[in-house]
Amino acid sequence: MSVRSLVVRGPGDVGLEGREARTPGPGEVVVRPTATGVCGTDLEIVEGRIDPAYVRYPLVPGHEWTGVIAGTGGTGPAPGTPVVVEGVVPCGRCANCLAGATNVCDTYDEIGFTRDGGAAEEVVVPAAQAHPLREDVPAEDAALAEPAAVVHRALARARPPEGARALVVGDGTVGLLAVHLLGLWSPSEVTVLGLRPEQADLASQAGAARFLTDPAETAGEFDLVIEAAGTNEAALAALAAARRGGTVVLLGLPDHGTTAPVAIDGLVNGDLTVQASFSYTASAWREVVGLLNDGRLRPGFLVTHRFSLERWAEALDTLRAGSGPRGKVLLTFDGSPAT
Repeated sequence: MSVRSLVVRGPGDVGLEGREARTPGPGEVVVRPTATGVCGTDLEIVEGRIDPAYVRYPLVPGHEWTGVIAGTGGTGPAPGTPVVVEGVVPCGRCANCLAGATNVCDTYDEIGFTRDGGAAEEVVVPAAQAHPLREDVPAEDAALAEPAAVVHRALARARPPEGARALVVGDGTVGLLAVHLLGLWSPSEVTVLGLRPEQADLASQAGAARFLTDPAETAGEFDLVIEAAGTNEAALAALAAARRGGTVVLLGLPDHGTTAPVAIDGLVNGDLTVQASFSYTASAWREVVGLLNDGRLRPGFLVTHRFSLERWAEALDTLRAGSGPRGKVLLTFDGSPAT
């Protein structure tokens, strides 16, 4: 049986291929995707702009996805079970894993980066990575589990105090999810500093009280600043926006090698706490799955564009476009068996 897969053979070389379906081995399951998100990191993979230490070509991308179990190698959720697939595959043996820091496992291994991801009709993954969902969790909510786990881990580590004044720098999906998830910590107000006024309505739906485009309006105001744009300009704006004694979380992932001129004396004089946050831990993933299953997290309102797998090029072009409101871009699947 042939399985249609979006394959990045190398930087700039991408297209649909028919691949032979794999039979799951012991400890593996076959998942049939129902919705797969595409994001800026996928563009970096396609265009060869990602740090080569974190990608292995040829590759089927797709690290934000949900699906249904189609078969097992003897363990794992039963066929027909809806799941979200945890992308980071930790070794479970190194010091970081034993301490719970699976996001910085000594052996980097992640579905959609070093293993084939969810931009295919079927994917074989370790059974332990497939987390069951309640039948009533919408696929468009579940497809956002991965970026939600990235954000949740960063926020939980920062421990926003109740009543904090928070700023999110960045108006893309990760920034909007940060706005939405900040509500779990009961801030007094959340403001977004974005680039595109067209994103203001999505920011409001996510829970933002204000949407600004001028960094000068945010200087020195905020207890907590989340940088979620992944540029040096955004990082500098985030550092400038924190009040003395405040916390800045660097969450956005810039192009490999990006640098920014930082005034170190300003960090010291401002008594700032600066945290960088990479990916998510297994515990953060479980927390997000619990929020989805309990109905406390419903981020599907951020989905603005949907394309079939055959229209993958349009999905990537939508990510590149700079006009009109844009939240999460999804590849959707009709659920029919691969042929």
